[in-house]
Amino acid sequence: MKIEQHDNYVVLADDRGAYSDFAPFVSEQVIQHYKGKNVVIDLLKYTHISLEELLELLEVSNAHRSRKNSFVIINDAINPDDIPAELVVVPTEQEAADIIEMEEIERDLGF
Repeated sequence: MKIEQHDNYVVLADDRGAYSDFAPFVSEQVIQHYKGKNVVIDLLKYTHISLEELLELLEVSNAHRSRKNSFVIINDAINPDDIPAELVVVPTEQEAADIIEMEEIERDLGF
């Protein structure tokens, strides 16, 4: 797994192979090692990912967000209109950083 640390978030990306192996692995890693941190999952390399595959990250996303941390996925292969509202998916890392910044402001304001 490729890990890229930023000031207020960490980017996790697969540096090996199949999404079917990466999704459960990254979910476990987020739970064990990234509590209290904003997490971005870079899935740009998966250009043919399906919505069903993407939804494999919904449970870890909900758990992470319930602890008042951001969980953002980067992918541009799926139509944004098809993605459920509880899963935050953006097409670029810059947009992920912007989402995290907005969510941090909302949390600071008590929303």
